[in-house]
Amino acid sequence: MSRPEDESRTELAWREIVEHYGERPVLDDDTPAADEPATAEQDADAPDSTDLPDHLEDDDPVERREQAIAEAERFRPPPAPPFPTPRTWQRGLAWTGLFVAPILALVLGLFSLYFTPLLGWALVGWFVGGFAYLVREMPRSPRDPWDDGSRI
Repeated sequence: MSRPEDESRTELAWREIVEHYGERPVLDDDTPAADEPATAEQDADAPDSTDLPDHLEDDDPVERREQAIAEAERFRPPPAPPFPTPRTWQRGLAWTGLFVAPILALVLGLFSLYFTPLLGWALVGWFVGGFAYLVREMPRSPRDPWDDGSRI
């Protein structure tokens, strides 16, 4: 069992942190001006705010916000690249089966439309066949063997 006088510096630091949790530290810059009495000499030496050059004066917050909005509205993203077309008709048929077959089956099921079981199995076959074709046609090795996927 440890005694209070045997505590290490780390334990003392943690205890101080816990005791003062939530308090804001007072820094030299944060000292309020009311604590320091103002003298006539300080007031005479202090520059008048109207004597500052234009580049040193603070902007109006509303003006700064309007400038930021104008800069943001000025940005126009580049146009999106065109939709890629499949290299072969087989690949196009596979991609179509991957997306159209489930959507068509969902629409037919939601509206309770009767269709022959052969059509249902054809949609399933189109989906599975398209997926299998795309997996089979994938390249076996990466485009760049030393590429780890990160981009700068």
